[in-house]
This record gives sequence, structure tokens and C-alpha cells, in this order.
Amino acid sequence: MTGHSSAAAISERPYETGAEVERVVAGFRDGTLPHAEWTHRAHLTVALWYATHHEAAEALDLVRAGILRLNAAHGVPTTPTRGYHETITRFYMHVVRHFVEQHGREGDWAERVNRLFARYGHRELPLRHYSEAKLKSAEARAEWVEPDLLPLP
Repeated sequence: MTGHSSAAAISERPYETGAEVERVVAGFRDGTLPHAEWTHRAHLTVALWYATHHEAAEALDLVRAGILRLNAAHGVPTTPTRGYHETITRFYMHVVRHFVEQHGREGDWAERVNRLFARYGHRELPLRHYSEAKLKSAEARAEWVEPDLLPLP
């Protein structure tokens, strides 16, 4: 595996058990999830967990605070070009909330996250809604910006 640790490779494969999902969420919540395991799949896993257990605004606040806490634990600063990205976080929380509203609580946690990732896990998904220039802007990283290509679902 070029450029990826085995932990990252394992964390990008579909979940087999709900316990795997719970381990990721617990590591996120307490700030101990290893940096190599803080993958795109892990981000969506956490988003689904919080969107399922909390109202939209509270889920967003908890995920935002958790990302900032975990980034700090990993030594990742928030700058105009790196670290926390408000628009991407809010975009995915919106998409995940839409998924929860459509699919409710169908299946166990592993099945839910795998289904979410199969449907919305493509890394380029935000670029269907945002031009690359807008999404990569310092403004979009620092605060919510509305999509300029396609409205959110």
C-alpha cells in the first residue's frame, strides 16, 4: 500500500461490526482516535452517529468541537489552507441528516455507515455543489458559504 498505513487502510474498508463503529466514535469523542484512522470514512461515521443521536444544530456543534479537539490532539492547526473546514463540515452534516431522514435507523451501525458511505462517500461529492475555487477559499474554510453550482438536497 503506497503512502497509507495499515491502520488507515483498515479504517477505509467497510465495517463488519457495530463495535467497529462504536470504537471510532469513542476515539473521536475522547480525542484518542489515531491520526491515521481519522479518514474520510471516519468523518462520515461520526457525522452519522451524531446526526442520529442529536438534533441538527447540536449534532453540528458536537462534530465541529470534536474535529477541532481531535485536530489539536494531532497537532493539526486551523489555517486558511489547512485543518478544520466549516463549509465541508456543514455540507456533510446536511447530507448525512438528509440520509438519516430518508433511511432512519435501518440496519445495525455497520450496515448504516456502509450504506451511507456507498451513497455519499465519494470525496468529490462537495464539488457537485461547489466550484473548486469557492470550496478551497479561505472564506469557505472559516465560515459557511452557500453552494454556487447545485443546491443541497
